[in-house]
Amino acid sequence: MSTDFKKTDRELYHPKTTPSIIDVPEMKFIAVDGAGDPNTSADFDTAVQLLYGLSYAIKMGNKAILEYVVAPLEGYWDVEGQFTGGGAPIADKNKFVWTLVIRQPDFVSEEIFQSAKEALAQKKPNLDVSRARLEEITEGLCVQAMHIGSYDSEPTTVAALEKFATDNGYEIDMSDTRRHHEIYISDPQRVAPEKLKTVLRHPIRKR
Repeated sequence: MSTDFKKTDRELYHPKTTPSIIDVPEMKFIAVDGAGDPNTSADFDTAVQLLYGLSYAIKMGNKAILEYVVAPLEGYWDVEGQFTGGGAPIADKNKFVWTLVIRQPDFVSEEIFQSAKEALAQKKPNLDVSRARLEEITEGLCVQAMHIGSYDSEPTTVAALEKFATDNGYEIDMSDTRRHHEIYISDPQRVAPEKLKTVLRHPIRKR
């Protein structure tokens, strides 16, 4: 039977549509940095190819260790260092700065990661595998909710997150290392925009 993070860690991947507080533990990810409008940026598409290519190279090369389901794509978002939340829509998406990640099982070492990079570089030499890194991230105290709908309608859920945090004695704690976080539970190529499921998460601290 395959291990599936979405099932074993449901509190991380399937929160309710109403906001809640969560303390997110340290986890291991492959990460790729980039910038630009995700709808039009070739850089964004390349990052996605890198992440899935490396994730599946690790999975296929280490079946004897653990059979598992590749985790969903996630993204940490900023707007040229100025994203402060508040539920306001982003008018110019070309100003987006992002880090895309896919979670990895704990057994994935730097050696295993490097082997996956070598395998992917041979299979797809057009991809610059040097852009990807293996990183441990501890997100810590956050407010989160499941957003149902298009990505452009996220500001309504973001505003609800921040109101819930404020009403419960917290404040939003955005920084260079603590950013707006999205987990893409649905595949936008297969699911209608109004039915997309995306976990939205903001870092917080006690007031």
